[in-house]
Amino acid sequence: MYKKQMSFQKLVCYLALAAGLIVFIYSLGIMTDLYDCLYSTMLDPSDLSYTTVPGSIVYYNMQGFNASFLIAGIWLIVAACLLFITQTNNRRRYYIGNYVAIAIVVVSIVAVSIWAHLEIQNYRAQWLAVDFEALARHAKVFKSMYTESTFWFDIHYVVFGFSLIEAGLLVWNTVWKINLMKEEKRLVEGGRA
Repeated sequence: MYKKQMSFQKLVCYLALAAGLIVFIYSLGIMTDLYDCLYSTMLDPSDLSYTTVPGSIVYYNMQGFNASFLIAGIWLIVAACLLFITQTNNRRRYYIGNYVAIAIVVVSIVAVSIWAHLEIQNYRAQWLAVDFEALARHAKVFKSMYTESTFWFDIHYVVFGFSLIEAGLLVWNTVWKINLMKEEKRLVEGGRA
């Protein structure tokens, strides 16, 4: 049973790192369509009300969130590295440092997922409020990209779904490890008796 659990804990630690990397990569791509479609519509960046497409200010509104989201992605990678620093991926017995590292990763994933979901839903609504007829005219005249797609907003369900499943697997692995450690302790004490 220990071999299965040890293999599983190693896999879960690597998946935590993968979840952080996926969130980081997503944070780099989330503004792609907005930049391609809306950046050129803002004719005077010092006066954001001067635009050829009503609602295109969502591109500028999202800048602060995107910077924070990028930092959150980096934090999730760093937090996942704590699992490897504390050797959670290959330790037979867990110590306080392992539990702290797991708690930091799980809390970070849940917090970032909730915060980013709420923000992304808000910006998705702003994106859908853009005057797409005016955007189509602008794209035709200036030969820029045109899309009404919400792909970059909607894909967050997959990204954060994977991250939350990973957090659940970390918790499940910890419970499994605690039960195995208790069983091992009981067997050792039974052997001494």
